[in-house]
Amino acid sequence: MKSSGAAAASFLLAGGNCGSVFGSQKLRGKPNIIFFLADDLGWHQAGCYGSTFYETPNIDKLASEGMKFTDAYAAAPVCSPTRASIMTGKYPARLHLTQYIKASSPSDEKLLTPDWTACLPLEEVTIAELLRKAGYASGHFGKWHLNKDKDYRLGRPGDPGSQGFEDVLTTHKPGAGPESPYENDAHHVRQITERAVSFIEANRENPFFCYISHNSIHDPEIERKELIDKYRAKPGADNDTGHGHNNPVQAAMLETLDKSLASVLKKLEELDLQNDTLVVFYSDNGHLGPKDCRPLRGSKADLYEGGIRVPLIIRWPDVIKPGSVCSEPVISTDFLPTFAEIARSSISSLTVDGESLMPLLKQSGMLKREAIFWHYPHYHHDGVAPSSAVRKGDYKLIEWFEKSIDGIHTEAAFELYNLKADLNEKNNLAEKKPEKVNELYEDLKNWRKNAGAQKMRLNPKYKPADETKSSSAAYDSGQNRADRT
Repeated sequence: MKSSGAAAASFLLAGGNCGSVFGSQKLRGKPNIIFFLADDLGWHQAGCYGSTFYETPNIDKLASEGMKFTDAYAAAPVCSPTRASIMTGKYPARLHLTQYIKASSPSDEKLLTPDWTACLPLEEVTIAELLRKAGYASGHFGKWHLNKDKDYRLGRPGDPGSQGFEDVLTTHKPGAGPESPYENDAHHVRQITERAVSFIEANRENPFFCYISHNSIHDPEIERKELIDKYRAKPGADNDTGHGHNNPVQAAMLETLDKSLASVLKKLEELDLQNDTLVVFYSDNGHLGPKDCRPLRGSKADLYEGGIRVPLIIRWPDVIKPGSVCSEPVISTDFLPTFAEIARSSISSLTVDGESLMPLLKQSGMLKREAIFWHYPHYHHDGVAPSSAVRKGDYKLIEWFEKSIDGIHTEAAFELYNLKADLNEKNNLAEKKPEKVNELYEDLKNWRKNAGAQKMRLNPKYKPADETKSSSAAYDSGQNRADRT
């Protein structure tokens, strides 16, 4: 994405400049790919992203050895759509997989929930299928959450094994499926880690794709008491509610997750595979909990930054300059085309919305697109109303569908922010910059048309009196809602 005018300064490099290409050593064959996915991990919760409360030494070390992205996004503010976008390189709107699977649709809200696809269709080509054709072994370990609702716990069709993965362990959050065989392993972190490490060892001689998809730090918040007590004793802990910005239980869960990453990286070193392996660390959406993701606004289910801006770190020795930082906006649809280029696999026959990140990883150029988009035509049980958004350069426009029906907009229909000047989205510029609103709205409408995004309709059974109980009542204006978050 390029800002208008001069090329954006998208790299802040330690000891380098963005025009140089780092690393000339040729890798042996095709590199291995490890994708380490956290669940509901907020942008503000890792030490390398500024936290002084949460302890993430191994995540931080990975950032020092690779590239940290400051403006990385999930393609949706909830899990299943983002996970589908990772697997296919397509926007959730194109897939019509725009809500988390198993979600219910309210019948008493102002707008009707449109039809949506509550699974990843088998005909979609996944990263695993793409890489398998390129000679990769593929393993999935952990949360999938892309099966049909009725088949959520039942396996095929629709499980990872029917979507190209050969070695599979599918887990669910506590109480939703088979429990871990290990004590004090409520979110299966140890079980997932051990299976992933075994897969790496078994495939050490050939290229592999290892998808480590954790359930943590998603609720229910469960961790060992002694570890929770450690964080409750730290200055700044939110002990009164047990939630908030510095959540002691989530901090304990994150420490365990951080050690999982350490175990995986240690295995690479033991097998002398670290130089031949690209490692991705990422989160599927923003922080789960009270709307306190400072310095970002909002949290999971929001199209404010707190719901969609996530940590992303990529390490690839001899290709990525250690300690580099990239501020180019990237999104979860970019992983499939990136991995395809790495594996020298053609995607010309596929419809892909993302772009390969290789120019950014090699510091050899910029991405070609001008904007990235979101579409969430759903009500969320946390009180979030349906919306859509576009980021173009430094500006982001949010459209609230309840205030924008059939092209008729109220004054509160749009919120416009300059993210460079206003990261926490406090200063709505919609009234001051109507030309920019119109420009971005045209981009958003054209994108939705191209993607075949679902439209929302007025609910003929809706009664205005329902607003007293409606989740959308909090959306009398975006600014007023900020006071409640």
